[in-house]
Amino acid sequence: MRRFLVNLFMILCFVIFGAGAFAQDIKFIQVADAHYALNNDYSKEVLEKAIEKINKEKDVSFVIFTGDNINRPRQEDLVGFVREANKLNVPYYIAFGDHDVYKNGGLSKANYIKIIKDNNFRYRQKDINYVIKKNGFVFLVVDGAKEVIPGSIGYYKDSTIEWVDKQLDKYAKKNVVILQHFPLVPPKDQKTHRVYKPEKYLEILNKHNNVIAIVSGHYHLNGEKMENGIYHISTPSLLAEPNYYKVIDIVTTPKFSPMIYTELKPVDVK
Repeated sequence: MRRFLVNLFMILCFVIFGAGAFAQDIKFIQVADAHYALNNDYSKEVLEKAIEKINKEKDVSFVIFTGDNINRPRQEDLVGFVREANKLNVPYYIAFGDHDVYKNGGLSKANYIKIIKDNNFRYRQKDINYVIKKNGFVFLVVDGAKEVIPGSIGYYKDSTIEWVDKQLDKYAKKNVVILQHFPLVPPKDQKTHRVYKPEKYLEILNKHNNVIAIVSGHYHLNGEKMENGIYHISTPSLLAEPNYYKVIDIVTTPKFSPMIYTELKPVDVK
């Protein structure tokens, strides 16, 4: 009898808690290409207003800044950006864009991360590529920026693609969302903003079946395309008028693939 009651308790715990752990919905916000600069009052106002509005959104799990967070790779601009981002009521994460880093100018990727951590003690990420786990989903933040000779063409190193491959193997039974600056399926054919040899990256993605979406910026354009079962989401620049950030909702239903809903939210700047 006692064993029966213990087993019954375990089953009830799984139904109440376990099912939610594997099938929860999630809502997060993408801010693309903020191009924050201390000498640009407009960029400061746009980011400030965006954060004020994001803080009024309900049920947000986190915010991802998908690169070109600052307009030039300078420490003072990054410190200013982080101090504004720290006003968010939810955790935030950062990817690198082509405007963010320049190793020879003093702002390498390692130094960039150090400055963030020095100005936000809650920021735990220490690697260029990293994993976020939320509500049963896995998010991969993937770096494609060049720090020695920065440029608008994305470059995903072989080591980065190998890292993605390993994570997709590791989380084979999870739904995965990739967050990065440079889109693999761009919203527009523009050679100056393309990814260098994307075939290797796409080959790895096609090898797995657990990536449901890739969220990017860079083009300053809105675009959403389904390709080989992956929803490729591109988002306009926060700084460019009309000023937008994007709300992304992923809704789960047992025995069905997750549904992804997006909404551009305007930021009123007077």
